[in-house]
Amino acid sequence: MQSPLRRAVQGALLATTLALAAPLVHAAESAPLPPPETFFKHPAALSVKLSPSGRYVALTAVKDEKRVMLLAVDLESKEPAKVLVYYAKQDVLNFGWINDQRLYFQIGKIEPSAWRTHTPGLFAVALDGKDPIELIDSVVGKANSAGSQQSGALNRSYSLLSVPRDLDQVKPNEVVVEKWHWGIEHTEPQWLDTVSGLVRPMTMPAPPAHAQSWWFDSRGEPRLVLTFENSESAVEGTYHWLAPGAKVWKELGRINFLKPAFEPVGVTDDGQLYVTERRGPGQESVLTTFDFAAGRPAEKPVVQVPGFDFAGHLIHGAPGQGVLGVQVEADSGVTVWLDEGMKRFQAEVDAKFRSTVNRISCSRCGQPDMVALVYSQSDRDPGRYLLYRAATKRWEVVMPVMPGVQPKQMASVDFQRIKARDGRDLPVWITMPQGVEPGKPAPAVVLPHGGPWMRGGYWRWEPMAQFLASRGYLVVEPEFRGSEGYGRAHLEAGFKQWGLAMQDDLVDALQWARKQGLANDKACVMGASYGGYATLMGLVRHPDVFRCGVAWVAVADLPLFLEGSFGVLDDISRWARRNALPERIGDPKKDAAALAEVSPAAQAARIKAPLLLAMGEEDVRVPPEHGRRLRDAMTKAGNAPEYVEYKNEGHGWQGVATRVDFAKRVEAFLAKQLK
Repeated sequence: MQSPLRRAVQGALLATTLALAAPLVHAAESAPLPPPETFFKHPAALSVKLSPSGRYVALTAVKDEKRVMLLAVDLESKEPAKVLVYYAKQDVLNFGWINDQRLYFQIGKIEPSAWRTHTPGLFAVALDGKDPIELIDSVVGKANSAGSQQSGALNRSYSLLSVPRDLDQVKPNEVVVEKWHWGIEHTEPQWLDTVSGLVRPMTMPAPPAHAQSWWFDSRGEPRLVLTFENSESAVEGTYHWLAPGAKVWKELGRINFLKPAFEPVGVTDDGQLYVTERRGPGQESVLTTFDFAAGRPAEKPVVQVPGFDFAGHLIHGAPGQGVLGVQVEADSGVTVWLDEGMKRFQAEVDAKFRSTVNRISCSRCGQPDMVALVYSQSDRDPGRYLLYRAATKRWEVVMPVMPGVQPKQMASVDFQRIKARDGRDLPVWITMPQGVEPGKPAPAVVLPHGGPWMRGGYWRWEPMAQFLASRGYLVVEPEFRGSEGYGRAHLEAGFKQWGLAMQDDLVDALQWARKQGLANDKACVMGASYGGYATLMGLVRHPDVFRCGVAWVAVADLPLFLEGSFGVLDDISRWARRNALPERIGDPKKDAAALAEVSPAAQAARIKAPLLLAMGEEDVRVPPEHGRRLRDAMTKAGNAPEYVEYKNEGHGWQGVATRVDFAKRVEAFLAKQLK
């Protein structure tokens, strides 16, 4: 039986011709395999958020696979959800509650566009949907020299910094914005009234010069600021702290951006600073507090997960409650509650929804009249939002994230730690299609992640891995050396190892899967961005292992990536090319010979296996020139790739039509090579 809340949400969506309840595919017998659209359509719900009082829920939902609208529903009313914002040519991509009667939002596009006409800007709207106001200009090229007191929108030297809680000490409807002062490289926090659009100065002790990044408490009072000069070349900065009631800022210490001693996570109203610090042989980051007396992070950790860097955020309670808990991502998501009442409630939720990770946000957390919003998801299920009211002990479904996905048709995801050939600990994610188990090996697809300096895998539903598994492939996703999330030592082990030990890790993960009886002797490699680079180098270095490759938005020419080129537009900063890239990949001048050996475009003649290569015409992270140079070099060598260049697409596929077309190409290509 459908809950009243879900009916209220769907009533509004159906009124705008958006049907979220209907699955995208029907029962398994009518469709032997879920079509690509099942995996690559836009989610029905992008975000769902509870209002400060818990009386209202707001959400962003997709209409006609093209536009994202902002809606709100009154939980104490039987009326359908109200559409607050809906644009014909823009999408609401980010939003939040200012108070129970007002929301802010920012715009963009979920579908690609050839011309960038808007930036996110900043807008506000009342709960009744009336009188939306543009607070920070979003129109590209619009002449706007608005100052600090005006009736029009602020220019784009302003940006949103913080949304304080709706407290007596905070003026109603105000948020914190920063103004960037060009030339002196300094940012200035100010108060912005989201009804009138007027700004006013923020009263505080004089901040240190060259303030760049700010942290605030729930009242919008500044507590921490990072300062540094010359953003194009600086490798060091300084943190400064302003304790509650203090008259001057206190210097906490110098920080090297390439290898910081600690990194801020958040501040609390009682004047506590939470930070991460790397510890132990693997230099894994732990969450702790800052010891102001000692001038360093406290010895006792708040959260420490052996084998993983801390990844998560603080859950703040009501004013005076402090930190209620910490959400953490390790081999799966978990919430470490410090509040006993919420610890008990989490246990109740997990007992009710046993096969999912259940993330809770709440109003009056742990109290008898608590209202809780729960996002429940798993490796097989993109998730659904549920609402719980403690007063009635009633659960209601708000809406599923992707209604067309049937969890029973999806694959399970496993996490393993194996040993690389040199003994290094190597985390690996395995997506196993139904019917695959030891002794029943399947053809494999090794799927290295992009970045590469990021964590690739999580225990959650991922469209590409699930699509491949639905076609019968075992998906192997190694967290190769150079990946973040598993300690600084694992990250640094990948420095200057592009095309070398980082490639060996891919092969070692595949060979482990074969020894376990999960993968047979047929395998291809595929990936995007750095993962695309690793795909290309896999075909160069290990032609006996990989039968084929699929690379999209792939780094193919290392000199072009490291130095750039006149006439080739990219967004890689001078700072990165001057400081980070030479350390992590190599110096384009000093290491030129070594880099040529691991540049796919230079080694194109060594690629003999079939290759599907796709680029985005509007990509400025890895411009399509990378793909064109590799395509031409491989064609000259007599092994032309299957090549496609998608119009209006950038660094990854935004459009559903593009995603589906690419998925169909991948399906046909892999079937030809592996089946």
